[in-house]
Amino acid sequence: MTVSGAARTTAWIVAIAAGLVSAGLIAALVVNPGMADRTASVTGAVVGLAALVLSVVALARGSGSSGGRRQVRAGQGGIAAGGDVVGNAVGDRSAVVGTSTAPGRNRAAGQPTDVRAGRDGIAAAGDVRDNALGDDSERR
Repeated sequence: MTVSGAARTTAWIVAIAAGLVSAGLIAALVVNPGMADRTASVTGAVVGLAALVLSVVALARGSGSSGGRRQVRAGQGGIAAGGDVVGNAVGDRSAVVGTSTAPGRNRAAGQPTDVRAGRDGIAAAGDVRDNALGDDSERR
């Protein structure tokens, strides 16, 4: 998984802030143990609330998916399409001959797409029909 520059910067900021808060709580414990107890309680409540807000934002954005964006990736020699693959001739001396067949069920337009074809693979987010795939292949 690739981490963007903004996410990396945010992670560093959070790590530094957590370190500073921890050092402050340790210093408060040394200076005044009674105050450190109350300070740690308030700090824990604030951090818990911040974690709740961040988790709700992540769930609302759909953090496990492509985040509403179209992501289409292909490995070396691979073919990937974010939609339909119709009437293509892929490979040496391949040909598509004749009329197209009726389309099947497509995914709903506007939905996020995450397609990945590995090395020498073929992947599509939509219909794959009426194609000649491979050397010397023909579709009639």
